[in-house]
Amino acid sequence: MSENIGLIAGKGQFPLLFAQAAKNQGFQVIAVAHRGETDPGLAALVHRLHWIYVGQLGKIIRIFKSEGVHRAVLAGGISRGRLFREFRPDLKALSLIRRVGGGQDDRLLRAVADELEEEGITIAPSTLFLEELLAPAGQLSRRAPTPEELQDIDFGYQIAQEIGRLDIGQCVVVRRQVVAALEAIEGTDETIRRGGRLAGPGAVVVKVSKPRQDLRFDVPAVGLETIKTLAEVKAAVLAVDAGKSLIFDRAAMLQEAGRHRIAVWGI
Repeated sequence: MSENIGLIAGKGQFPLLFAQAAKNQGFQVIAVAHRGETDPGLAALVHRLHWIYVGQLGKIIRIFKSEGVHRAVLAGGISRGRLFREFRPDLKALSLIRRVGGGQDDRLLRAVADELEEEGITIAPSTLFLEELLAPAGQLSRRAPTPEELQDIDFGYQIAQEIGRLDIGQCVVVRRQVVAALEAIEGTDETIRRGGRLAGPGAVVVKVSKPRQDLRFDVPAVGLETIKTLAEVKAAVLAVDAGKSLIFDRAAMLQEAGRHRIAVWGI
């Protein structure tokens, strides 16, 4: 009999990729999807799909227990703006927030993971079955960064590590060692657009893991749409954390990068 594995699904294609990979490994995927965030197409890839609102922690636990789930993965983020618009915490979530406080992603996610594990549901790394999507080190695109761009990558990496340490965001836009934009609630694409408009053509985008990144959740991810956003503002470089960042649609992404002479680099 196949083992049931839980999937707490956020936005984007990551939950779909995980569901397909787990299915290929012979697991039955029991997914909990967030209304307004998760792609409804996930239903075709899982054994059973349950819809919840952001904040219904007690419902997640009840679903997984009733489905015999003892191991689960968190895949895909939740738009931070939805926490202001449609956050519907149940009693279990309210109790957790009172205990650990709100606001910081890492602290809350670790507390959620601890709560699930106390209920007998182990949270596995989000890269389970998908390790091949992790970014390698060095030059990934046809064009390598120039020496000046490599200096901007090093500078941007230090800044990104610092905002990650403060649990603010994971992405920065720099040019000539001047910070043009830091990621906050708006997300990576809007940060790139804002920074690219301010910096002008040739901006360098750096997206990294937090210094104490927990690979069970919130792993940075880039893909084809990221490159298209860089191209919109004529940015020159995308640099990501090797071994700690996911790359989706790698072949199509690098082809698009080549078309726009964008350098992609694994730090």
